[in-house]
Amino acid sequence: MRPGDPRLLGHLTALVYPLEDRELELLHSLALARGLCLERDGLSVLGLGEAATVLLPNGLVDRAMLRQVRESLALLGPLATAIGAFHFLPEAATSLTVPALCVRVGKGTPPVAVVVGRSPTRDQVEALVREAQSERATSGEPASPPDSFRLFSRRSHADFLDRVAEAVTEVRSGRLDKVVMAREVVIEANRPLRQRDLLERLRALHPSCMTFAIDGFIGASPELLVSRSGNAVASHPLAGTAARSGDPDADRRAQERLLSSQKERGEHRSVVDAIAAGLRPVTSELQVPDEPSVVELRNVSHLGSHITAVLAREPSSSLISALDLVALIHPTPAVAGMPVDLALDYLAKAEDLERDRYGGAVGWTDGTGDGEWYLGIRSAIVRGQTARLFAGVGIVADSDPAEELAETQLKLQAFLAVAVRP
Repeated sequence: MRPGDPRLLGHLTALVYPLEDRELELLHSLALARGLCLERDGLSVLGLGEAATVLLPNGLVDRAMLRQVRESLALLGPLATAIGAFHFLPEAATSLTVPALCVRVGKGTPPVAVVVGRSPTRDQVEALVREAQSERATSGEPASPPDSFRLFSRRSHADFLDRVAEAVTEVRSGRLDKVVMAREVVIEANRPLRQRDLLERLRALHPSCMTFAIDGFIGASPELLVSRSGNAVASHPLAGTAARSGDPDADRRAQERLLSSQKERGEHRSVVDAIAAGLRPVTSELQVPDEPSVVELRNVSHLGSHITAVLAREPSSSLISALDLVALIHPTPAVAGMPVDLALDYLAKAEDLERDRYGGAVGWTDGTGDGEWYLGIRSAIVRGQTARLFAGVGIVADSDPAEELAETQLKLQAFLAVAVRP
């Protein structure tokens, strides 16, 4: 067995302990500073330490390996949890982390700590609580936050405009229906960017989003790719964008234009149809709205559709796992284009950008097969003093390059606003 093989989890044990409010507060503080974090309204999945790393050399395309992950977590226990962020390219190698201590908080359920190891005990919970108390009693953070920043784009505006114009030509040729072009902006600070600061600001500015931090990949995603809770499946794709000004009347008019735009609605429908097509073969019931609704974020509005489904049982009488659901639908036209395979081929030649985990799936899964996976957007890859920020736009036949550039600038504000503090 190679290092990271999910079967190695068979040597571990998982024990579940209830958490008191004070313990939860301190463990949450420690995870914000240097752990793995996934948080939205009513849910927290936090990881501290590492019991095991599960390597996925072929990413999401190796379905047998995904099944092994599910089976190995199930042997550990229903609440044994793996956390990770898949790359934009589904075949790219990645890994999942099984934390030594995972804090899980859900609506209507008491918070618990899942401790994983060869001989786990509650002492590990208490040791981390003491560590958090000690840090809080001293200075909290080991260094001052940055107070000087340099911001630059990897390519000029003119270059991006040219690439968008070329993509429009490709779509108009009939070879593609849509392609998503992304651009990158880099922040260089005079001191390391602190995870806790970024997460707390993201949560304050984007309370309706899933805030996340996984090995330096940090963001606040508004878009649920797919979730599974028992046999219930949900997805909330977003596509189609309008700027928000803060003026209620102006925003209402912009949203009305968004709802009536054939371009925006067509872009949105391609994403909805692709997700529905991926889910249909594994579900016994599938509910897809005929009309989108408007989703308001801090500085933009999107068209969104709430897709729900009921899983059908496989021949083995089991239910397909959350990881398998991700593999069925990622990447969607929201981050790649349509048809997806042809869009990926075009991007490989024309985009000239290493997206890494931007546009991938970020989330968690557990021993029951449940989990939540969001699109890794409104995000940055943070390494010490540097942050690589990404934003993408869907290019269709009547796209205007200048408008698409402006849309990337709007989307980049989601992370710029929390990282750059003049």
